[in-house]
Amino acid sequence: MRRPIAVLAVLVLAAAALGSLTAIASSATSKPATVKTGTSSLGRIVVDGKSHTLYLFGKDKHGKSACSGACAQNWPPLLTKGTPKAGAGAKASLLGTTKRSDGTTQVTYNKHPLYTYVGDAGKRGSTNGQGLTAFGGRWYVVAAKGTARIGRY
Repeated sequence: MRRPIAVLAVLVLAAAALGSLTAIASSATSKPATVKTGTSSLGRIVVDGKSHTLYLFGKDKHGKSACSGACAQNWPPLLTKGTPKAGAGAKASLLGTTKRSDGTTQVTYNKHPLYTYVGDAGKRGSTNGQGLTAFGGRWYVVAAKGTARIGRY
């Protein structure tokens, strides 16, 4: 009786790991990412090339991502192939990259690794992740100047 349960547990864990890799792979890109600014209810913010809101994670330290696995499924990292490009309103001098634990390259802005949020459902201007606490830290929309959007809106 214990053996089938153990096999089932291994299959569940394997499926979860595969789902995590699939989420990260789906956010992978074959070209340089673009970062620009856009307007939202929070004011002028940093967005990706598709105008999806970009977030920073308070748990990230020294420009390195602390978000992987289930975290990266919910907060997909903005990945790039090559040097990211500054679009309208973004400062090229604030753009950079960091290597993730899986070997992919994540875009940074003002040394903050950048993420989208699945709760925004890909809608332009959505900021549903603002101020959430998840995966051991707070999540903030990135203001156009490259800092966390904190305070009154």
